[in-house]
Amino acid sequence: MIMPEVNIHRAEFIKSAATAKDFIRDGLPRVVFSGKSNVGKSSVLNRLLNRKNFARVGDRPGKTIHINYFRIDDKMYFVDLPGYGYAAVSRSEKERWGRLMETFFADPEQIAMGVMIVDSRHKPTADDVMMADWFKAAGCRLAVAANKCDKLKKSEMSSQLALIRETLAMPDETPYILFSAEKGVGRDNLLGEIVKVL
Repeated sequence: MIMPEVNIHRAEFIKSAATAKDFIRDGLPRVVFSGKSNVGKSSVLNRLLNRKNFARVGDRPGKTIHINYFRIDDKMYFVDLPGYGYAAVSRSEKERWGRLMETFFADPEQIAMGVMIVDSRHKPTADDVMMADWFKAAGCRLAVAANKCDKLKKSEMSSQLALIRETLAMPDETPYILFSAEKGVGRDNLLGEIVKVL
């Protein structure tokens, strides 16, 4: 299969959406990235784009509070969802996050593909499972990036991936990719899955 040509380096930040009226609806496919506040989501996006500080890396978890849209080569969007599961966030902020996510996922046209970023070293949390369920209900293509795999021993990798697969219970065809934002492991594999939305 010939992959579509995408200049992944041609990326620009378009807008942050705080409510449904701010969502972009221009027909371009959206690849939606989600993950816990401290999982390295911004670092994964930066690695995919080979840009150092394109998606801002927060000095503390929980900094992304809106849905951020990045247009890639005028062909698709990378959509960065707010991180979840950060204990220090107030209850009202968690409720606001929940309402924003419910609104977003209630409109499946918003999502051509979901990329769930989890920590390869740990069993996915209840929040991760909830996010996986939202993606499954949206009926979109999915991929799971198990970040921070450079912190694992080689002997641990397959058992950790099996634990993540079992916990998230994604559809059988979902690729689970060992990823390291720090070292670049898994970048080409994940990009190969992403360009299939075109």
